[in-house]
Amino acid sequence: MQLVPYDLNWPTEFEAEAKLLRLALGDNYIAVHHVGSTSVPGLAAKPRIDVLVVVQQRLSTIEKLEPVGYEYRGEFNIPLHYGFRKRGKVDFNLHVYEEDHADIESLIKFRDYLREHSSARDEYAALKQNLLESESSFEKTNSIYAGYTLGKNNFICNILDKSGFNRLRFMKCTHYTEWDAAKTFRQRSFFDKVPISDPYTWTFTHPDHMHFVLYKGTKIIGYAHIQLWPAARAALRIIVVDEPYRSHGYGANFLQLIEKWLKEQGYRSIHIESSPEALLFYKKHNYVAMPFDDPEGHTNKYQDIPLGKIL
Repeated sequence: MQLVPYDLNWPTEFEAEAKLLRLALGDNYIAVHHVGSTSVPGLAAKPRIDVLVVVQQRLSTIEKLEPVGYEYRGEFNIPLHYGFRKRGKVDFNLHVYEEDHADIESLIKFRDYLREHSSARDEYAALKQNLLESESSFEKTNSIYAGYTLGKNNFICNILDKSGFNRLRFMKCTHYTEWDAAKTFRQRSFFDKVPISDPYTWTFTHPDHMHFVLYKGTKIIGYAHIQLWPAARAALRIIVVDEPYRSHGYGANFLQLIEKWLKEQGYRSIHIESSPEALLFYKKHNYVAMPFDDPEGHTNKYQDIPLGKIL
């Protein structure tokens, strides 16, 4: 799909769809926003209208939105987010979040900055056009997204920095900068101490292993590795926050977000092998003595302490 010039009908088409969404969601509805390139006057865009909906809870939205033409597409790389699409005379991409999700603010701040700064708007249009003219923009390399989407990341981060966005948010590793951060955290925090090269990078492409990064604004400050076990159990293999950002509650927030995500995915318990130094942190967050019971039969070679928590 190619970029097209800004269409004066896009705001009207958004408003009509927003009214439909309010009716479909009923009491669950909180707010709706026009975001993405079609929300910025004068910006060339792919002719698909991005809609952000804020709800009280997401779990019932699939059954509410399917009857009005929306197809649920999953979280993509954004935990605690529902993505939908609707195709027809007008195409819509729908992003559903519960109130106070950090991405609500990031999407709105990015939109507003481009609305208020025509030079940034035009720079973004030129970047998108250049990306579409490159063959690599249509290729995927260790990511759910093609080069076109990944290639916009640095520009978006720069705009978010200028907009003052500084919220905590956690993401599934997708962009190459996130994978680079994951490798660095793992090697520096764990395997340099042995010392060996990380022997578990194969987990980066394994469906039973989830890799998350924690952002403060646009800076990656933390990393976590979760293994998904049978019987609705999950193992927290690694969680770490960069040293300058410790003792600010960021690790606790990261852990709580992971627990919420796992619970929504249907996992009933989370298990860890805590070092003696981290024991107090986990006990503070209601982890108790619990057998680790690794289903693959791996035994702990160190003096770590098995803990767990019912979600």
